[in-house]
Amino acid sequence: MTKMTAATAESGVPFDRNEIPSPGKSAARIERRSDYSVLLRQVREAGLLNRRLRYYVGKSGVTSVALAAGWTAVILGGDSWWQLVTATFLAVIFAQMAFLGHDAGHRQIFGTRRADYLFGLLFGNLGIGVSIGWWTSNHRRHHAHPNTEGADPDIMGVLAHSVGRARAGQGLRRLIFRYQGWLFFPMLLLEAGSLHYSSVRAIVRRDIPQRGWEAVLLTAHAVGYLCIVFAVLSPVKAVVFIAVQQGLFGFYMGCTFAPNHKGMAVLAADDATDYLRRQVLTSRNVRGGRVVDTALGGLNYQIEHHLFPSMPRPNLRRAQPLVAKFCTDLGLPYCETGLITSYAHALRHLDAVGRFARTDAEVAVAGQADGQPLKLSGQDGPELSADPPGH
Repeated sequence: MTKMTAATAESGVPFDRNEIPSPGKSAARIERRSDYSVLLRQVREAGLLNRRLRYYVGKSGVTSVALAAGWTAVILGGDSWWQLVTATFLAVIFAQMAFLGHDAGHRQIFGTRRADYLFGLLFGNLGIGVSIGWWTSNHRRHHAHPNTEGADPDIMGVLAHSVGRARAGQGLRRLIFRYQGWLFFPMLLLEAGSLHYSSVRAIVRRDIPQRGWEAVLLTAHAVGYLCIVFAVLSPVKAVVFIAVQQGLFGFYMGCTFAPNHKGMAVLAADDATDYLRRQVLTSRNVRGGRVVDTALGGLNYQIEHHLFPSMPRPNLRRAQPLVAKFCTDLGLPYCETGLITSYAHALRHLDAVGRFARTDAEVAVAGQADGQPLKLSGQDGPELSADPPGH
């Protein structure tokens, strides 16, 4: 069940868009800004923003050894279909390296721009073939404007997260929107390819600083990766190995991102909600203990991470009770659910929004078949109060 500090809609969406506090007079704005200041002070006094270098040294060491072991297994394993097991293992390790690159991008490790950037180059560009410069720039836009129309790059991709975007879709995009609830997980198999493509494009377009070093390390990764795979495996097995390893890597990454914001409030471009509420109301936490913490790279504490992006990963668990209590005292909805339930909420949201890419006749037929026509509570309706058919 979803745990909330305020009423939860039956559709799994934790609050109605009309219930989101919005700034009123100047005094209200000041009061809400001070809310975050109070929470920030509590977090600092608890030492939760202090660096955890020993943790990251250990985590980086274990992950690097696992990566080396994976590639050693490829070399020693020979031309065998059993190499697909190694490909699966490397997909998991690539994701764990991506989590470390993510933490470096937020300066969680060393706390300085240069050191964390160099770490990101090694684990991102060289380790998994993703540009740390491109990713950091893109991800910071997401943090500044989570689930915000026209500003958050994470909701401006191939999926529709709002009614307006679903209705505006044309051609192939509209077809994808229609069935995005069904297509979501299969499309995650292409996520790694998208990350590589975006990284190369950013370098070609000169969109990032230090693009020379980034290009060299991306090239080194690609050459090393392909040389090892094609030197050990026959062409057919090599292609299948790459498809499995990269497909599962992207699938894993997508599965860690899906629970975080999908199905939460989508804000209008001109929304004036203050920072604290913007971050809390658009994010969802996932319960599950140490295993889930490791599997999701700490991103299961999405609310705490969005409120304090530079907080070291191991401190997020300790910050969670403090933040949850603070939100409860403010009467601010704090969404926390299990992993499977979070996926269900995300898929229901995508399906509900996708219905608006269909024709009026298709929507009417679907509503009559279920006996439950889709109801809206405002212009951003489906992601907030829609009750999609069959759920």
